[in-house]
Amino acid sequence: MRILLLNPNTSASVTQRLETVAAQAAAPGTSITALTAPRGVPYISGRAEAQIAGALVLEMLAEHLPGHDAAIIAAFGDPGLAAARELFDQPIVGMAEAAMLTAAMLGPRFSIVTFAPALGSWYRDCVEASGMGHRLAAIRSGDGRFSAIDTVASEKEEALATLCRRTVEDDGADVVILGGAPLAGLAARIAGDVCVPLVEQAAAALLQAETLVRLGTAPARAGAFARPSPKPATGLAPKLTARISGTDA
Repeated sequence: MRILLLNPNTSASVTQRLETVAAQAAAPGTSITALTAPRGVPYISGRAEAQIAGALVLEMLAEHLPGHDAAIIAAFGDPGLAAARELFDQPIVGMAEAAMLTAAMLGPRFSIVTFAPALGSWYRDCVEASGMGHRLAAIRSGDGRFSAIDTVASEKEEALATLCRRTVEDDGADVVILGGAPLAGLAARIAGDVCVPLVEQAAAALLQAETLVRLGTAPARAGAFARPSPKPATGLAPKLTARISGTDA
């Protein structure tokens, strides 16, 4: 099985961390192709940046998805997820959605803990879009001050663990998701300090992708994610143009 892992952020060190965590969760025989966005921002922290990243996701999928069995959009707010499911035949997994669906199997209410306040509104949109708003206990975030995006998990480890404990005590969370691609791998390090299950976002996404591939479901030919009718496109990346215009077969 071949899984494409796309980081829509431009931080290659974060991509490497995501790939490491996903590979640790992968079944024998699963290979991962990890890619970093060629342009954009080091980490997506709002709706405008997510819109830009969503377009990049579609370009990257059109270029690199052939030959893979599924793809993961490895940014916690899942930029471009619905559009990608509409345009491509292989299963597309959003890291946030996968984490939330996994959390829902571990307890009635989950909280999301992240590292910067700016992420909160965008993440709340993502929760609502996934139909999980009624299961959300809270979104808790750090103060947003950190030295570098590739070290924020280690730099803020104790503060994030404290937020996890606080959302359990004050918000009634039964499960906590550590949200944000730079926090990949942190759940395993602080699990012993929190009294409810922690969901590792990258591992959840990889395992959900494997499950969807093994289910062997056919692409939608009707309904919400049926592929749109072909139409001309101008000025887009060549392979995305071919996908939209229906000339990629």
